[in-house]
Amino acid sequence: MANDSLISSIRDEIRREGPISFARFMEQALYHPGHGYYSSGRCTIGRRGDYFTSVSVGPIFGRLLAAQFSEIWERLRRPDEFVIVEQGAHHGEFASDVLEALRAHAPQLFAAVRYRIVEPFPVLRRRQEGVLRQFAGQVEWAESLEEMPTFSGIHFSNELIDAMPVRLIVSAEDGWLERCVERTSCGFTLVRRPISNSELRARLTTIPVSRVDGYETEVNLAAVEWIKSLARKLECGVVLIGDYGFSRADYYAPSRRTGTLQSYAKHRLLNSPLEEVGESDLTTHVEWTSLAERAEECGLTIAGFTDQHHFLTGLLASRPELASIGEKPQALQTLIHPEFLGTRFQFLGLTKKFPSGASLGGFRFAREPRAQLGLAPQPAAVQS
Repeated sequence: MANDSLISSIRDEIRREGPISFARFMEQALYHPGHGYYSSGRCTIGRRGDYFTSVSVGPIFGRLLAAQFSEIWERLRRPDEFVIVEQGAHHGEFASDVLEALRAHAPQLFAAVRYRIVEPFPVLRRRQEGVLRQFAGQVEWAESLEEMPTFSGIHFSNELIDAMPVRLIVSAEDGWLERCVERTSCGFTLVRRPISNSELRARLTTIPVSRVDGYETEVNLAAVEWIKSLARKLECGVVLIGDYGFSRADYYAPSRRTGTLQSYAKHRLLNSPLEEVGESDLTTHVEWTSLAERAEECGLTIAGFTDQHHFLTGLLASRPELASIGEKPQALQTLIHPEFLGTRFQFLGLTKKFPSGASLGGFRFAREPRAQLGLAPQPAAVQS
């Protein structure tokens, strides 16, 4: 099943403008104001939906992250006003779980928190307002990062970047080409076009794979622009990003010849991202190295990088208020076990004006992040 109104809108755009980038197609399929998969509110998460997230497991994920937020507040010397920004909040369940946990286990922090949700879509904001009604005095909304005031505290996202629109590229005998979306008599198809976008051309120089004819992959330009905007908004604190992906070397490994783009509906992998337009989720893995590089260029510092198993077990070992969380072993195992969600997801931590030498419990068992990301070691400090 597909959304006929959305398909007609995209086909009309192609008729007027010619073939469009896959990023533009993905943007319309997921975020068209009236018909997009996310923006219309059709996206459903959980057993009866299209896919699972860590939030789907239950309140335990929010309680674990609330403990990490509490530690960050303490590292910043317990400010009287502490902002938690969440982007990609879906229906608001994670925000509710976090605020419930803070109220029960960290009342002083709960009194200091201002919870801010970045939400451009009215239908999702209305649902969030309903879920968070009991916290109405502490929750506020912004339509975008750009219109949001600067803040000190935390920016948290979970499975946000994997849904950002990506460019598709394919190698050919004479160089890289872009795969664009063209209309057909009964739907859409992908066609090859020369690469005209200067930023995309610049990113091609960072792809380490030896080009083989027919090698297909993705480049996420939106993610590096997003971290640039976020770095400007954060005055002091931590950016914590949860998602699934690979370092650059793994993302562009020669064996990954067809990239990571996938389309899901009702826990079913579709044959093509051009099917069930507006009724299915389009997703790609995160290429973590380029994101971390841009973050550093924008003044952020890499605090840690590890998989969800090590991140959550680090929190459990570091925060005494989590001692009783093993009372729900099945939910905890789903989050941390390598055969479930434990190694599928990763966490990247970034800081700005954070106390020197202060570590985060979630990265207690993490290996050196720059090595994991394939980045050069930090230059040794010069002693005067």
